[in-house]
Amino acid sequence: MRVLLIEDEEAIAEEIKEGLEEERIRVDVAADGLTGLDMAEEGSYAVILLDIMLPGIGGWEVCQRLRARRDVTPILMLTARDAPPDRVRGLEMGADDYLPKPFHFPELVARIHALQRRDKIHRTRVIQVADLEIDTGAHRVFRSGEELNLTEREYTLLEALASQEGRALSREFIQERVWGDDAALSSTVDAWVHLLRKKIDAGRSVKLIQTVHGVGYALRGPAEERRPA
Repeated sequence: MRVLLIEDEEAIAEEIKEGLEEERIRVDVAADGLTGLDMAEEGSYAVILLDIMLPGIGGWEVCQRLRARRDVTPILMLTARDAPPDRVRGLEMGADDYLPKPFHFPELVARIHALQRRDKIHRTRVIQVADLEIDTGAHRVFRSGEELNLTEREYTLLEALASQEGRALSREFIQERVWGDDAALSSTVDAWVHLLRKKIDAGRSVKLIQTVHGVGYALRGPAEERRPA
């Protein structure tokens, strides 16, 4: 396993690097945010260990830029700032986990392995609802064996609905949590659902995308259609 450590305090970085290498985890170190961004883009890492207080650009911005580039590498934030608002902000920026300093080294190792396992599961996960199959690793969608060509926004909408099969997602949830766009109008969600339905349900006897009046939208297989939202 190979990880990227973005940490500006040399003594801490060296201690973490030596400890992880004793666990047979290869470690590359970046001492500032911009260097870390470049290394993350050029390399292939199982996990990124990211400090918040960095010279140049801080850890939160590094995390945000990586996610904006569609980099889905698991990010574990390491920081002395342990106030709940700081933890929440890191997670909202796209971090996967948060470990406050000082920490017990075995816990760091355990969290790295947990993030790697979770990432492997996610990258190979196939969601199936009726005859609809979504390969979340390759971002490919099939219905009745036929591959469907979706835009990035259509795909993220469909994956969110399918991962919560049978549950209604509100327009606000889709805007804020799925697309990260809380400035969009609710009618924008309706328009994208309309486009997605044309590709998923048009011309098919079984309609999977359901409107839940007063709530939002749900994706339901035939056995789920009568289940309450």
